[in-house]
Amino acid sequence: MKSNLATKLGVAAVTLLLLLYIVFVSGMAVSLFAGDIVAKVMGAALIVFPVLAVVFVARELLFGLQTERLLGRMADAGELPEDDLPKRPSGRVVREAADEDFPRWKSEVEAAPEDWRTWMRLGLAYSASGDRKRARASLREGIRLEKAARAGA
Repeated sequence: MKSNLATKLGVAAVTLLLLLYIVFVSGMAVSLFAGDIVAKVMGAALIVFPVLAVVFVARELLFGLQTERLLGRMADAGELPEDDLPKRPSGRVVREAADEDFPRWKSEVEAAPEDWRTWMRLGLAYSASGDRKRARASLREGIRLEKAARAGA
């Protein structure tokens, strides 16, 4: 699976903007600590929220990198599903066709629940069906199982 350069540049730009935001907000937060109690509470909040933002962004970046790495391994081994579902003019998969194809991938996971590859394929099927929440959960399970397999090997 080839990565889109524009997507990577977009992620880098947003991450850079977040870092700039943190630098500026941290400066304001420190200056608020010199004031009264209300200013100190505001300063503390200005520190906590950017830290949370960094944690969430780092988690998403790590998820993206791990997903890309595993799907790349599967692509190299020829283990990804064929991209033969009909598409709309926009390039998106026709949801009804993805929904019809979905049981195949779900039964594959039920047959081999400890195989990380089946979970990755299920995640792709959920994504094609438009269920991003379950897609991400399936991909995370695939990542977890692959880590466990690597640790056990």
